[in-house]
Amino acid sequence: MPRLPLAAALCLAPAAAVLPATASARDVALGADLERFAYPAPVHWFAAESQGARVRMAYLDVPPSAAPNGRTVVLLHGKNFCAATWYDTARRLAAAGYRVIAPDQIGFCKSSKPAGYQYSFHTMAALTHGLLERAGAGRVVLVGHSTGGVLAVRFALLYPDRVERLVLVNPLGLNDTLAESVPYTDLGALRAEEAKTSAATIKAYQLRNYYHGDWRPGYDRWVAMLAGQYAGADGDRVRDAQARLSDMIQTQPVAAELPRLTVPTVLLIGQRDRTAFRAGSAPPERRAAVRTVPQAAEQAVARIPGARLVRLDALGHAPQVEDPDAFGAALRDAIAPIER
Repeated sequence: MPRLPLAAALCLAPAAAVLPATASARDVALGADLERFAYPAPVHWFAAESQGARVRMAYLDVPPSAAPNGRTVVLLHGKNFCAATWYDTARRLAAAGYRVIAPDQIGFCKSSKPAGYQYSFHTMAALTHGLLERAGAGRVVLVGHSTGGVLAVRFALLYPDRVERLVLVNPLGLNDTLAESVPYTDLGALRAEEAKTSAATIKAYQLRNYYHGDWRPGYDRWVAMLAGQYAGADGDRVRDAQARLSDMIQTQPVAAELPRLTVPTVLLIGQRDRTAFRAGSAPPERRAAVRTVPQAAEQAVARIPGARLVRLDALGHAPQVEDPDAFGAALRDAIAPIER
């Protein structure tokens, strides 16, 4: 576990954006830490020591815009997402009286990307716990999307007393893809793959796997955000972090530990999601054995004590981006107080 002394939180206004809200998907250098990309709400900072280095995490802390209900929702992003992509969800939750916290995890987006860092979901959970302690969040509703779903499960296993409800949105990690014929890819090969990343490759991947062939102009801004981290002179720092994060995802699934969850859990699953982590690297004759996220969720829900599965039939891997209204309604229902 990383040590977390000297925690500090600062609130800064967003930096000037170089991309308008309707930016097309293109490679515009935005800085390895998205220094030139504005978030839609003030950015706060949590500083800590981890693995002998000083690190900091950016996060959004959106207060209720209606009568406060006394509850806090924490939104954990996926690998190809940032805290900013949660803002439509955060705004809707705030309008229902929730306080909403959305961090950028270490290695992602505006947060630190230390050289040689050993990424793990345990470390991320510990850092997130420290951030929430500093923010005075108390018990929270924990919502994890994609890779953030793996982190949410790990957090709930490590700190069950801090989680009043767990919501997993199209999470990875519900199946062990290495056990389903996906070959292990070492760090050097992952770095070589990251060297080929661009706005065009990001868009092609998301179009095929996330949005079931239906691209909308609003998605381009988020592609440009991701690609912009790679495009500058410091892009190698991002490529190394992303390669190490992919190694973390492939080697640290939570499938075997799902029966140990003790918090009320809801799975919100867009049924048109085609994501099967690194299935494309499996032998062609074995690719069908690598389960997609919806397929894995159908079996995983039975292994999580008392869990409930909500199928979002018309949506894909990123329902909060694809249809914020429909997703927001489903999420609010999932986290509504349990009647006794």
